Amino acid sequence: MSTPRIIEIRHDDEPADDRVHTHLVAAGYAVERRRPFAGDPVPTIDGTVAGAVVHGGPFPVYEEDRYPFLADEARLVRQCLDRDVPLLGICLGAQSIARVLGAEVGPPDHGRHEFGYYEIRPTAEGAGFLPGPLVVGQAHYHGFEVPDGAVRLAESDDYPNQAFRVGERAYGLQFHAEVTPAGFRRWQRAAWTDHAAPGAQDADEQDRLMALHDAAQAAWFGGFLAVLFPPVDDRT
Repeated sequence: MSTPRIIEIRHDDEPADDRVHTHLVAAGYAVERRRPFAGDPVPTIDGTVAGAVVHGGPFPVYEEDRYPFLADEARLVRQCLDRDVPLLGICLGAQSIARVLGAEVGPPDHGRHEFGYYEIRPTAEGAGFLPGPLVVGQAHYHGFEVPDGAVRLAESDDYPNQAFRVGERAYGLQFHAEVTPAGFRRWQRAAWTDHAAPGAQDADEQDRLMALHDAAQAAWFGGFLAVLFPPVDDRT
């Protein structure tokens, strides 16, 4: 019997040290990291695919004419939803799920960014998703409306829609619980970084909050991933 495959869609050249990839490899999946922005084809979801992850990135999901690969990624998202294949969308990936399901995506009118570590809180429906407030990594200035029929799970002060669930096995997360301290420090030095953007934290504040809250973020996210993508030997 072949090893179950997970399709991991990336929008950058970051090393494979994020918490999602680390979990999937440790759980025994055959992880296929694809970079459609660099020309990698987007696979078709078939019976050999046990799940998919669409990561964040700098591309507005509604600019398919400018970035045609985004339409291919939307097709993968739709296939996962139609086949009830476990799906995790992070930041851009969450916005892609929302857009595929007809929800609005884009920058909010207030123009504030979340770049750093910010508190999110469970909604009334999200009590089983988050046990309580959690400080998580963020790097975005776009957001999404929650699609019709989806369940809103988490919110923050500036972005009322931080997470949603579609059915039982598809999740959209605006935040970046997957990023490790090493990964976030790369973001602090990246060409796109703007610590002066409205709402963004400076590097010292990011480092302070990272030291205080990263362990709790990692523990929560590890538990979440273990349910969505359980070890291959435990799958039924």
